[in-house]
Amino acid sequence: MYQTRFIIAVITAALLAFISISAQADSEPVKVFILAGQSNMVGHGKTTYGLNPDYDPDQPNSRTNQPEIPGGIGSLQWAVRTMPETYGPDGTDALVDADGEWIVRDDVQTYALIEVFRDKDNPGQLTKGNTRKGPHTVGFGKGNWNGPEYGFGMVVGKAIDEDILIIKVATGGTSLYGDWRSPTAVKKRGGEVGYMWGHMLGTVKHVLDNLDTEFPVYKGRDVEIVGFGWHQGFNDTVHKTEKDNYGPNLVDFIADVRGVYGENLPFVIATTSMFPKDKPRTPVELAQLAVAEADPLTVAVDARPFWRERSESPSGFGYHWNHNGVSHYLIGAGMGKAYLELASFKEQ
Repeated sequence: MYQTRFIIAVITAALLAFISISAQADSEPVKVFILAGQSNMVGHGKTTYGLNPDYDPDQPNSRTNQPEIPGGIGSLQWAVRTMPETYGPDGTDALVDADGEWIVRDDVQTYALIEVFRDKDNPGQLTKGNTRKGPHTVGFGKGNWNGPEYGFGMVVGKAIDEDILIIKVATGGTSLYGDWRSPTAVKKRGGEVGYMWGHMLGTVKHVLDNLDTEFPVYKGRDVEIVGFGWHQGFNDTVHKTEKDNYGPNLVDFIADVRGVYGENLPFVIATTSMFPKDKPRTPVELAQLAVAEADPLTVAVDARPFWRERSESPSGFGYHWNHNGVSHYLIGAGMGKAYLELASFKEQ
């Protein structure tokens, strides 16, 4: 009888401890990250389809002669198969479970609103865009592809004990000079506040004001915005005025982001570096690196090492990192690692 009571007491104590730990975890604010940018933040990294090494461009396309195939070179599926020590179920950066299924992180929730444009017939109106939300896994980019949010969420989710919410706002073909132009840039150098600036603020506000309905799993929870990630710049490389003003515009954008979300908010930039390592850096790249160097709460991830050539990628669209799923994953993972180092520095 004594032994039975003892066992019951031990089990009860364990259950109470578990309930206490769970309640404590649920009482912590949800850590919120905002990610923003243009098409490569939207996400053009391919998940399943990649380059077919046996494709013959001199022959007609057919069922057996396609440029891309499932598990082809440059896709995430290819990375899992060919680099299991890194991306396999027992890898250092596992993307799949023991059954080969993509890992789904219930401790990281993602809200992605992408591809919102001005209505051509009514510039004051925006298209509705595409929204996806839910537990963090593959497919929060364009179609079923991935952007930097994927690697970012996997890295910070693994490192941070508290629950996480990623809010991604991104649209292709947008510039910091115009579409993302922030109020301070307008005050200093003229122009108009960009539609994506207001769109981003409105989207974040909507999600956080309606957290109970957008993410019932976080119902009743407090939130804390703890970081901002930026991957943008290609459109600003096209015109001299835009690229020459990228540095000042980025400084003002960062200041205005912090004016809204917190003056000490860590800010992570992934450089616009869709080029081979031996190609000279663009003025936009140089500006991104210089802005981060001058700001102790901002860090720039040099994305040059993440470039993969056409011969090892699903496509030849260089401005989309050749649609390489590994490149897009590494950009996000690099941003996540940089944030963790920056936040640690901030706390010292």
